[in-house]
Amino acid sequence: MKIWVVFAGMVCSSALWAADTPPNIVLVIADDQGYGDLGHTGNPIIKTPQIDALAAESTSLTDYHVAPTCSPTRAALMTGHWTDRTGVWHTINGRSMLRENEVTLGQLLTDSGYVTGMFGKWHLGDNYPYRPEDRGFAEVYRHGGGGVGQTPDLWDNAYFDGTYFHNGTIVPADGFCTDVFFTQARRFIKDQAEAGKPFFAYISTNAPHGPLHCPQEYLDRYPGQPAAISAFYGMITNIDDNVGATRALLEELGVAENTLFIFTTDNGTATGHEVFNAGMRGKKGSEYDGGHRVPFIAHWPAAGWNRQHVSDRLCHAVDIVPTLVEIAGGKNPDGVRWDGVSIRSLLDPAVDPQWPDRMLVTDSQRVRDPIKWKQTAVMSQRWRLVNGTELFDIVADPGQRKNIADDNPQQVEAMTAFYDTWWAELEPTFAQTTEIYLGHPAAPVVSLTCHDWIGEGLSPWNQQAVRAAQGYRAGRSRGPVAAANGKPSRPAWHWAVKVVTPGDYTVEVRRWPAEADHPIVAGLPAGAGVPGASRAFRETPGKQVPFVSATLRIDGKDRGEQPVSAGDTAIRFKTRLAASTHELAPVFATADGQEVNAFYCVVTGPQTP
Repeated sequence: MKIWVVFAGMVCSSALWAADTPPNIVLVIADDQGYGDLGHTGNPIIKTPQIDALAAESTSLTDYHVAPTCSPTRAALMTGHWTDRTGVWHTINGRSMLRENEVTLGQLLTDSGYVTGMFGKWHLGDNYPYRPEDRGFAEVYRHGGGGVGQTPDLWDNAYFDGTYFHNGTIVPADGFCTDVFFTQARRFIKDQAEAGKPFFAYISTNAPHGPLHCPQEYLDRYPGQPAAISAFYGMITNIDDNVGATRALLEELGVAENTLFIFTTDNGTATGHEVFNAGMRGKKGSEYDGGHRVPFIAHWPAAGWNRQHVSDRLCHAVDIVPTLVEIAGGKNPDGVRWDGVSIRSLLDPAVDPQWPDRMLVTDSQRVRDPIKWKQTAVMSQRWRLVNGTELFDIVADPGQRKNIADDNPQQVEAMTAFYDTWWAELEPTFAQTTEIYLGHPAAPVVSLTCHDWIGEGLSPWNQQAVRAAQGYRAGRSRGPVAAANGKPSRPAWHWAVKVVTPGDYTVEVRRWPAEADHPIVAGLPAGAGVPGASRAFRETPGKQVPFVSATLRIDGKDRGEQPVSAGDTAIRFKTRLAASTHELAPVFATADGQEVNAFYCVVTGPQTP
C-alpha cells in the first residue's frame, strides 16, 4: 500500500517526502535491557506502556542482533563496522576506545546538515580523540566511562543528584540520572525544532545497568518482587515514562510527523532473565541469542512507518549507519566500506523486499586481544553456529537446546568457512592499539583513569574498586606475580599514550582523582546510599594504604622516585617526552616493596620554555 500526502496543492508519496525532507532522528538506546524486558514482547510483569504503544504503531525487527556487551555494540552502532574491526571488543582495559580512523554516525549526520547531540552513556573513550565531542557531536551531556560511578566518572557520583560533563564543563544536576539525560535531550530537541534545524538526538541511558537504583516511586510499582527485579524493572519503567514524555514533546513542537524515533538496547538482559527471556538461551555476555538479540522499533509517520509492522529478517547493529545515512540523504565517505547494509526496505511497511539470506557474526571478546572463536556466534536466517562446534536450527529450536552439528556437516562447513574469511580479514587490525593523546591543543590537560589500563585481567572499572584499593593486599611483600629472581615483581598494567608534541610534561600520580583531592595514603568514609536493590559504589569505605613512595615508569624504565608524605594528594614529576607512543605506568610502593599502579594520573603539557 502506498501512502500519499497532500499539501500546498501538491501530491507526493511518503517516499518522495522522505527523500526531499530528511527526518529528524531520535535514537534511544537502553543499557542491559533485553528483548524480553518489555510488555509487548511477552513479559508478564514489567510495565512499559509507552514503548508498547510505540511498537503498536511502528516497525519492529524481531531478529535484530548486537554485541553481547556495551561498548562493542555502541562501536558497531556508531560506525557500521564489526566491533572487532573498530578496536572496541571490551568494555575496559583500553579496549573500549573507538579508533580515531573510524567515521561515526555523528560525523556523517553533521556532514548531512544535522545538528547532533548525545546524552548519557558514550563508553567509547573519555579522552581526546575518542570523546563524543571529538566524533561529530555538537552538544554533549554525559557521564564518564560505562556508567555512573565508574572510574572515569566524576568522583562519588551515584544515580541521583550527580555531576556530569556538559560540553567539557563539569556541571551539577538534580534528580535521577535517566531523568536528567532525557531532560537535557528534550531541551536540545526543543531548541533545534524552534530554530527550524534538523537534529539527531542520541539518548543513551546507563540504566538499567547495575548498580540497580531508581526512584522509590518506581520501586513501589513492583510490590512482591525480589529487590533486584523491582529495581531493574523500575529503572526500565522510568525509561518508558521518559520515552513517552519525549514523544509528547515532539508532538507539541509539531515535528513528530517527520521525526524518525528509534528505540533499541545494547545487549541481552542482565537481570530480567530470572523472570522472562522470550524463550531464549543466555543473557548479557552470552554467545547464545539471549546475549545479543534485542528489540529494535522504528517510527516515522511521514514515511508511513506509523502502523504495526514486523520484519523477521536477520539484521545487526552494523546495518544502522548505512540505513540512517541513506535516510538522511548522506553518502558513504570516500574510502569507507561499511560491514552492514541499509535495511530501510525492511522497515517500510509498504515494501515487500526480496531479502537474500546472509551470514553475520557476533562475539564476546572480553580480553586484551581477540581470540578466535571465543564466545562467537555465526548467524544466518535459519542457523546459529556457536563457538565453531554447536549448530542450532533457530527456527525449529529458538531456545538453542539441541546441537545438531553432527547431522549437518555441510552447514557447519559453510559457516566455518565464512567465519574463517571474516577472521582473516579482521585479525591484522587487532594490533592497532588505541592511544590517548598527550600534548594536543584540544586537550592540554589529560586525566587518565584505571578504567583504561591495558593488561591482563580485570582493571578497577568502578569507584568501589578504587576505594577498596584493588591490587593491594596488606602484608604481601611482593607484587601480584613474584619474579624468578625473588625480587618484587612489577605490575603489568599501563596506559597507552601518544605524544603528539614533544617537550616537558608534568605528570601527577594519584590514588584518588583530582576532584576528590584527598591524601594518597588516607582512607575515606563511606558515602551515602541511594534507593535501590544494591549498594552505591561510594558506600564502600576507602581503604587506608601505607604507600611510602611513587615512581614514574615509562616504557618499562623508571624516570624518578619520590617519597609520599601523609598530606600529599598527588606526586608530581617533570619529564621530557618524545613525540612517539609510550607505555605510561606510574606506581606507588609500600615499605615492604609491594607496588600498586596509580589509579589516576593527570598529564599536563608540554610546558612553554
